[in-house]
Amino acid sequence: MKDKIIRVATSLFHRKGYFATSISEIAGLCGIQKASIYYHYASKEAILYQIHSTTMDDLTTYLKGNLQGVDGIEDCMRAAVRSHVRFHLERQKETFIANTELRGLTPEHYALIVAKRDTYEQIIQEIIQRGCAAGIFVDEDVKILSYAILTQCNAGAIWYKPGGRLTVDDIAEVYVRFALQGLMVR
Repeated sequence: MKDKIIRVATSLFHRKGYFATSISEIAGLCGIQKASIYYHYASKEAILYQIHSTTMDDLTTYLKGNLQGVDGIEDCMRAAVRSHVRFHLERQKETFIANTELRGLTPEHYALIVAKRDTYEQIIQEIIQRGCAAGIFVDEDVKILSYAILTQCNAGAIWYKPGGRLTVDDIAEVYVRFALQGLMVR
């Protein structure tokens, strides 16, 4: 039932937003009483936290897996951007929520999610730093470069429509080329 609650809540939070979704709606679509939700989760915010936490953990694991065995700074950056875009398009609802619904978290949960996000961003920043140090990437503020790349890649979760004229891989490659063109020393 916990998985079903998360699936239903994810769909509702994505479609309506966290604040516009009620526990009663989640329970109704799960086919259970409102009180039954509280057997599994202490609050609606606990459901939101679970979505955030799982999404960040899965995103980081996915990135690390896609970087494993990749050599060369440019290839690492390609793999990182490709990984980020693919994850955001394939897990569109969760990533949309993770990118837009932080304000619904308690201060404690917010801090935990930001720490997970920082850990993820650090992986990207280390690749960029290596590229800057090697003279391959432009010598700019590494954090700002990483934020620019990640923010543009996050946007796919907003506009992507499955079954469109381009595949997830096609879209990821457009982002890879765009990011690398902005990073490379000319």
